[in-house]
Amino acid sequence: MLEVKGLTKRFGGIMALSGVDLRLREGELAGLIGPNGSGKTTVFNVVTGIYRPDDGSVAIQGEPLVGLAPHKIQRMGIARTFQNIRLFRNLTVLDNVRVAYHPRVSYGPVSALCRTGRYVEGEKEIRKKTMDLLALFSLQVRKDDLAGNLPYGDQRRLEIARALASEPKVLLLDEPAAGMNPSEVKALMEFLLEIRRRFRLTILLIEHQMRLAMGICERLIVMDFGTVIAEGTPKEIRNDRRVVEAYLGRASHRDF
Repeated sequence: MLEVKGLTKRFGGIMALSGVDLRLREGELAGLIGPNGSGKTTVFNVVTGIYRPDDGSVAIQGEPLVGLAPHKIQRMGIARTFQNIRLFRNLTVLDNVRVAYHPRVSYGPVSALCRTGRYVEGEKEIRKKTMDLLALFSLQVRKDDLAGNLPYGDQRRLEIARALASEPKVLLLDEPAAGMNPSEVKALMEFLLEIRRRFRLTILLIEHQMRLAMGICERLIVMDFGTVIAEGTPKEIRNDRRVVEAYLGRASHRDF
């Protein structure tokens, strides 16, 4: 579904990524983990077109993505969330999700200006889809609230809902459990499994909470200093000495 080959990215004299390879199979839920500064978010930024790589390739279902603008990559089926929540804080919950549907509307600017029947029907359909999605995230009762006024956990859910509104094939989640307590993390784990099933998604998540990464990911890709140092099942990664040392130096395996 998603294939990254030889990805290299430099920022001045700093090598942020060095020959990164990773592949996601269709329907897979995988995790990208590693210490702070290992290059995980840079991978997301290159895949989604925020950064252009110095070398390497990125493709979705065989279609190359390098050089495309972020909005074109999104239309090809890749959506993401951010480590630091990026909502339209002064728009309502409803409008934050509605905007993600509009690149696929069936009417044009003239229909919108003249408020033709095609426009009215199109907006009705978008509103229904938006409300269905908000209901799935238990946010329908807050549809008229400003996004910036939501509690932190609701903002996280709203950002995922907005990403799903773009109807992606691949969903990239950057630390979705950041700031959540253990009960919220457990609920998130169950929810991610549900949305993968319901929307037939391929998911790659960056996560520092090992309980989440080890609990739901079928495969883990571990990065350190801009390179992939290990890949395997959670059990294999837990017992990989290179991974333990990357996180904890020469600490014992029991601490990981």
